[in-house]
Amino acid sequence: MIIYTTVGVDDLARALRFYDPLFAEMGLEQCWLDATSASWGRKDDPSVSRFSIGYPFEGEASAGNGTMTALRADNPAQVDRLHRLSLCNGGKDEGGPGHRPRYGGDFYGAYVRDPDGNKLAFICYDSVV
Repeated sequence: MIIYTTVGVDDLARALRFYDPLFAEMGLEQCWLDATSASWGRKDDPSVSRFSIGYPFEGEASAGNGTMTALRADNPAQVDRLHRLSLCNGGKDEGGPGHRPRYGGDFYGAYVRDPDGNKLAFICYDSVV
């Protein structure tokens, strides 16, 4: 359903240091990079949704209140690694890894904000740990 998601950043180099390790952990590759933006997905498969970052056309980036991008993880251990990588690369904790029974018995997730304040969730539905 979604072709791509884009979030605004104020410092592309800082954002690349944050996002590159996350998408490498997820097995996704950088599909685009220029002086104003970057994206990740699968170069050889345009049916895979892409995640993009970039300088907004309208000026300074601002995170949307109530906006969040959830990224699918393979298993709880990967959720844990993605959360840890986020914090090591300038992200802020918004809810550590764990079961969230209110979202279903097998929901396991973690929440962070990137250095520009964009909220991300790392989610898997196979929460047997």
